[in-house]
Amino acid sequence: MKKLNRVVVTGYGLTSPIGNTPEEFWDSLVNGKIGIGKITKFDTSEYSVHNAAEIKDFPFDKYFVHKDKKRMDTFSLYAVYTALEALHMAGINPEDTDLNHDRFGAIIGSGIGGLPVIQEQGARLATRGPKRVAPLFVPLSIANMATGNVALRVKANGVSRAEVTACAAGTNAIGSAFREIKHGYADVMLAGGTEAAICEFGVAGFANLTALTTETDPKRASIPFDKDRSGFVLGEGSGILVLESLEHAQARGANILAEIVGYGSTNDAHHMTTPLPDGYGAAKAMQLALEEAGIQPSDVGYINAHGTSTQANEKGEALAIHTVFGDDENVLVSSTKALTGHALGGAGGIEAVATLQAILNQYAPVNAGTTELDDNTSVINVVLGQGKHHDIKYAISNSLGFGGHNAVIALKKWEGE
Repeated sequence: MKKLNRVVVTGYGLTSPIGNTPEEFWDSLVNGKIGIGKITKFDTSEYSVHNAAEIKDFPFDKYFVHKDKKRMDTFSLYAVYTALEALHMAGINPEDTDLNHDRFGAIIGSGIGGLPVIQEQGARLATRGPKRVAPLFVPLSIANMATGNVALRVKANGVSRAEVTACAAGTNAIGSAFREIKHGYADVMLAGGTEAAICEFGVAGFANLTALTTETDPKRASIPFDKDRSGFVLGEGSGILVLESLEHAQARGANILAEIVGYGSTNDAHHMTTPLPDGYGAAKAMQLALEEAGIQPSDVGYINAHGTSTQANEKGEALAIHTVFGDDENVLVSSTKALTGHALGGAGGIEAVATLQAILNQYAPVNAGTTELDDNTSVINVVLGQGKHHDIKYAISNSLGFGGHNAVIALKKWEGE
């Protein structure tokens, strides 16, 4: 029987509405700094939605030149930036001849891909005709190009694909990469999610679906699990982890941050956009992640919930968490979307970073903005008011997406064993 590899995290990178570096991001999580504000990317005067969680001061010049804007849509730029940051933290130089590029891969999720360029080129087609559509329109817009552009930049010749499971995509990507290393198909993987869908088309589509909140107060716009939650706030960004086999990481003397120990993936098979009211699919995904990790629910100290600030999600997710974890007060729950908004396919990557940082700092971030739970959400132990220092040996991160997709990863504190 083939030996199974343990899989560890040795680096991560992110760009988000609350920080473009690990230090900025963690400071925002600890202090409850909200990255939500008035949309600046376009005029919202004809829209019912006016707030979003936009990235500020993206450090474009660190890794890119002007022509890169014409060769990559923003979601790809975010992914390349975070991948390079993650590799730098991990101490991996893609130019190193000791790196086996055939066993170095990437799996990066995106829910929509290049939506702004789809909008732009659709308008160009309508107003200027077919010959005026940009020759690079297709490679700019297709969702797999985040993976493709990252692989091209760092010469990752190994396992390579994109997960496109809506809001579960980033977590599915990490889980898939974990399995590729665990079962011996790769030594090093870049895994996570990316999204940049804050544009007229994206906001109009989600608003007309009645998925977005029309709340104008940024501090009360994204309030996961609150009784007055009224819809999600569209966000953007990327989070990418460097995963390695334990053997590979130890052989090169890497600084190990945590271990990925379990993954669960299910489908509700219930409705295009609405989760199962009883949360069965999400509960099953959590159970599968714990089962693969070989742990009991009581071993988990923190859950980074999907928590979108919609009535339907939190009702089902809270019931799912309660189904698996019961009334255990040791299991703290928060949704960092209260701060970052909902980055769709990028959310799982960003929230994997938040979960990892919670383990590294032994601290459960606050579920910011939320003041009062309802009968459905009060069955779980949501972190209200301020974050809490807490013993977190194991943590899980939940991502639930349109199409019924449920994805959960389980992480373990690295204790040198």
